[in-house]
Amino acid sequence: MPIYEYHCEKCDRKFEFLVLGCDKPECPTCKSPDVNRLLSSCSFFSKGGHGETLKAAAGASSCSGCAATSCSSCGH
Repeated sequence: MPIYEYHCEKCDRKFEFLVLGCDKPECPTCKSPDVNRLLSSCSFFSKGGHGETLKAAAGASSCSGCAATSCSSCGH
């Protein structure tokens, strides 16, 4: 059961909706059914394997104190 992000055309509100079966989302503020699903970024966590390759490619810091690319931000 995925959670999707939507934008209401009537009141300009963004909201999330848990899709159960054939549910049709409506805006929780104005109850309008005139909503559009937004493209959401996807996130995941990988331990080892290809995740380490992705981490290096993303410019991850060698600092173990944070994920910044510069240790001046965390003092390590």
